[in-house]
Order: sequence, then C-alpha cells, then structure tokens
Amino acid sequence: MTLQKWKILKSNFIIDNQWCRVRQDQVQLSDGAIIDDYFVNVRPEIALILPITPHQEIVFVRQYRHGVQEILLELPAGTFDPKKEDSFSAAKRELEEETGYIAQELIFMTTIYDNPVKDDNKIHIFVGLNVEKTGKVALDITEEIEVILVPIKDVIDKIMSGDICVAGTISTIFMGLEFINEQ
Repeated sequence: MTLQKWKILKSNFIIDNQWCRVRQDQVQLSDGAIIDDYFVNVRPEIALILPITPHQEIVFVRQYRHGVQEILLELPAGTFDPKKEDSFSAAKRELEEETGYIAQELIFMTTIYDNPVKDDNKIHIFVGLNVEKTGKVALDITEEIEVILVPIKDVIDKIMSGDICVAGTISTIFMGLEFINEQ
C-alpha cells in the first residue's frame, strides 16, 4: 500500500476572526471515501525558546492556560505571522516580552508540528544561551506571568513529577539538552 495525501474537494471557514479560525474541508480519502466535515484549526506559527542562564538555569514562565483551566510551567513562547516576521525575530521578541531576558546567543534547532491531526501550525524551536535579565517585559492583555528559574539538573525530575506537562515544552527541553550536551 502506498500512502497518499487526501484530496481537498471543498474548503471554507466556519469561524474566521483574529482569535479563532476554523476551516471545514470536504476531503476524499485515498480509498475514494468522502468526508464532508473535517475541521482544521488554522493557527499562527509559534516560536519556542529554551533559555539557559550562565548559571545553568532554565528560564520558565508560569501562567494560567484557560483551555485546560490550569496554571502551568512552560518555556517562553509566542505566536507570529511568518509573512510579517521570521521565527528568529519572533523568538528574540517573545523571550524578552515574557521574561525580560535577552539571549547572548540564539540558535535555531528545528521545526516541529504542534498537533497535525487538527491544527495546521508549526513550532520553531530555539536554544538561547547565556540569557541575562536585561530587557523589558511587555505582556499581552491575556498574560499574567511569573518567571521561574529552574536548575538544569532539576528539570527532568519536574517533567517526571508532572510539574512540567506541556508537550512542546517537554520536547524542546529534551532536544535542547541533547543539543547543548553535544556542544
């Protein structure tokens, strides 16, 4: 069997505003079956940063996430429009806006899909080295953020205990720690 992409027969937005965009696709599967209502969340790109201080601490943000109605410990990240801003600039901007930290060296690692079953966006992952608190915090209206420094040696325990439980943050930590260990 050869895998094939689905064919989009018809597509239209059923929700289309600045906070939420949902597209309804009519698709034909590789076996010929037609699905009339496959819904896709059209979401902005994300820049996600693993910021590491000269003291081998990782800079986290702790904030309320209404989708799950929980306060979560995450890495700094934010959305951007790739037609207006590149991922590198977005990563620098988001790190400073959310934490007040600036990376002396910002290194692109990779791009991954967020939730490819229903979302169309990507996460662009960076490591920030020798980050220092020299910038200015500029939070969005929906952001109330507590900046938390966690020693690198304690991060895996925080993942295993469930203190860190956001998928993008966890994958970035593992990729980033492997990346800096190879340096």
